[in-house]
Amino acid sequence: MIKLNVNGKQLPVDVSPDTPLLWALRDGLNLTGTKYGCGMSMCGACTVWVSGAPVRACQTPVSAVVGQKITTIEDVASNPAGKAVQAAWRKLDVVQCGFCQSGQIMAATALLTRNKRPTDADIDAAMAGNVCRCATYVRIRAAIKEAAATLT
Repeated sequence: MIKLNVNGKQLPVDVSPDTPLLWALRDGLNLTGTKYGCGMSMCGACTVWVSGAPVRACQTPVSAVVGQKITTIEDVASNPAGKAVQAAWRKLDVVQCGFCQSGQIMAATALLTRNKRPTDADIDAAMAGNVCRCATYVRIRAAIKEAAATLT
């Protein structure tokens, strides 16, 4: 039995050490907000934080994150930037199908946690690799700027 620090709780998960974190979260811990997109770490749907940094959970083995703090979309609102990002997402009606949104929100929140006044280039760099099949990129950028404007 492996113990993971997920969303501030030590949780046991019965998986092999080489199991991707995504499956430990979804199948082992029933935290289904983190999505499976491509399985190759290219789309960003599976983005979570490990020790505060965005990580693709589909290609990260559980053994690589034991002892580190893992944060999922289920707990992102406990971060002031996360709360602001989620509010901006709702206010600007960013979501269409919603499939990629947990990864988008995790990446955007990580950006605003370290940089409360990002430039367009900062946003582009932070969001690179987060694919939205509905192409809501204009709304995503606007929501990041909206959230940034509410942070002090």
